[in-house]
Amino acid sequence: MDKSIVIIPTYNEADNIALMLASLMRLWESLAVLVVDDASPDGTADIVMEVIKEYPDRIFLENRTEKKGLGPAYIHGFRWALARDYDYIFEMDADFSHAPEDLNSLYNVLYNDQSDVVVGSRYVKGIQVVNWPLGRILLSYFASIYVRLITSLPVKDTTAGFVGYKSQVLRTIDLDHIRFSGYAFQIEMKFKAWKKGFRLTEIPIVFTDRIRGVSKMNRSIISEAIFGIILMKIKSWYAK
Repeated sequence: MDKSIVIIPTYNEADNIALMLASLMRLWESLAVLVVDDASPDGTADIVMEVIKEYPDRIFLENRTEKKGLGPAYIHGFRWALARDYDYIFEMDADFSHAPEDLNSLYNVLYNDQSDVVVGSRYVKGIQVVNWPLGRILLSYFASIYVRLITSLPVKDTTAGFVGYKSQVLRTIDLDHIRFSGYAFQIEMKFKAWKKGFRLTEIPIVFTDRIRGVSKMNRSIISEAIFGIILMKIKSWYAK
């Protein structure tokens, strides 16, 4: 039987994490979850530890000592999952902006060998975003257009964080040389998978803004995505 795992990076997600884990446990029985917590001061990790008592073989926790960003948290999780031979490795947020039931659709794409990387996309069929202010929708939408213009990446939702990978994709990418830590991390991973020749597929999802907790978006994350992408593209010209 194939092994699947969802990696969820957390920082101050005490309001969401127990509900999210309960939702994921109601999906297929072989699905596991790894929470990578960056020393949340609100007790997120303590809540996860309590839920683990009920699902000791399906829910796992990695505690990190400080807040280092989204990218490093996912890299930590990827290494953990690859060391344990998971076949399909998924990323998603803890705040219910990604509907847990949509994970079934992402899984089916990989399981049926329709793609090597599957992206839960807000923009593959118009704009499917709920409860975001217009300014943030426009920022996200045009950021993806900008990334496609710079990189030629054939993905409409380049910053999407609801993604599934076959394990061989992550084994092929040099995780030691992933340079971005914010949302540009998502762009970099898709770009490197595409440059390696892997198949990328987008499927439509409805993205709903969080109703509990606080967004982690800030100006440094936006700047990294805007300016770092140009350097990433230039470096790709010289990569072997």
